[in-house]
Amino acid sequence: MIDVVSSLLIVAGVGFYLAGSIGLLRLPELYARLHALTKADNLGLGLLTAGLMLQSPDLLYALKLLLIWLAVLAASATSAHLIARHARRRETRP
Repeated sequence: MIDVVSSLLIVAGVGFYLAGSIGLLRLPELYARLHALTKADNLGLGLLTAGLMLQSPDLLYALKLLLIWLAVLAASATSAHLIARHARRRETRP
């Protein structure tokens, strides 16, 4: 049962990554692209992490995966903020 749930979480995470990639290619402006990428990628990575945590052999591995996910969340939010701020300073209007 754990394998089925883990597989579903991983497939859902890949689906969110795919949706974010399509949003990057299809959306017309920078701010919409940033929104699509940060939301979809963060949720996709969270689902992938949850699926991998169910497959981890030890609690230590699961905690390492959780810490990696949290670090990527912080880096993603920070980089999206910096990109949006730089575009705003260059007077790119939404």
